[in-house]
Amino acid sequence: MRIIPIASGKGGVGKSLVSANLAVSFAQAGHRVILADLDLGASNLHLVLGHHSPKVGIGTYLNNTKSNFSDVIAETDVRGLRFIPGDNEIPGTANLSTTQRKSLVKQLLNLKDDADILILDLGAGTHQSILDFFLLSNQGIVVSAPAVTAVLNAYVFLKNTVFRLMFSSCTKGSKARAHLEKIRKDGAGHIYIPKLLPEIAKIDPVSHDKFIDRLCALRPRLIMNMVDEPKNADVAMKIRRSCEEYLDLKIEHMGIIYRDMVQDKALSGRLPIVLYKPQSVLSQAIYRIADKILESPEDTFTPDDKQIDASFAEAEMEAEVDFDTKLEYIEDLLHSGAMSQGDLIETVKSQQLEISKLKKESNFIKLKLTKAMQQGFKV
Repeated sequence: MRIIPIASGKGGVGKSLVSANLAVSFAQAGHRVILADLDLGASNLHLVLGHHSPKVGIGTYLNNTKSNFSDVIAETDVRGLRFIPGDNEIPGTANLSTTQRKSLVKQLLNLKDDADILILDLGAGTHQSILDFFLLSNQGIVVSAPAVTAVLNAYVFLKNTVFRLMFSSCTKGSKARAHLEKIRKDGAGHIYIPKLLPEIAKIDPVSHDKFIDRLCALRPRLIMNMVDEPKNADVAMKIRRSCEEYLDLKIEHMGIIYRDMVQDKALSGRLPIVLYKPQSVLSQAIYRIADKILESPEDTFTPDDKQIDASFAEAEMEAEVDFDTKLEYIEDLLHSGAMSQGDLIETVKSQQLEISKLKKESNFIKLKLTKAMQQGFKV
């Protein structure tokens, strides 16, 4: 069973859209797929999937140990796709205890005989439970958007993932674990992994070697969503460079997805966009990413530098091609009457508002960096 955790460092970047539509794409390709809503405490994946409001879900199972996990797995209208709702109405579901987390992981792994692909739609942020679910696979997907805050949070998520991997590689009571505990207590905001590794190697060589083996096998994948123009796709390189320089982590680029107003209509119609408009630019991007995942080897595969370089180059080329297709698609909609000039004006207005928002975010980040640099010079 191929496990595909899908996460984001920041909410609102379309993570659930990617999860639901990839699940449908895999099912359409003939695979047995189970989609689990692990955004516990804010479960709304059923809305994107077009599934009826769930009566039971993961929250039901976690709060009733006598219940059967199979009872929370629901059939969907898509052949080959089943769904595990999250239950956001049950108090405490978002804050899993260690026992609950282990129990849930065990149940999910036990699905290996019932599914070819298990997609885990994780919550946004860096809670320990989210990181542990993400690390169930070496090829988890991080969804980001070009916005400055989204890019920063995607990097922070990957940074916390590496630190969590390091922490779990050190046995309880070891010198390395004690050292990491101290760092975490002092604040992990300024951790520089290449600098930290020699320290771990010196005080605990066994834990160091175990972590290096696991880190070398870890190859997260990046999807850049909500792209408006080709140059927006360039920010993926910033995430890559930061990961390689500060985390000793290599990431693979799965591709870009352009912002598409058709998604709003699909959501209001309670249909995944690959079912609502399979020929749209957004749907075709989803299908392309799904094909890449299916064509890649299982979780044990580790792409080399050339393959990673190729993935970024390919994503850059796809951004250019999709942009041209997007313009042609809008022109066709105007000519066919499916989209009015008023719709086009509203689309332009919304994009202008988004650009204004991005500028404000950029100025805010610049102000923080300037203050930080000034404080550094004073020291």
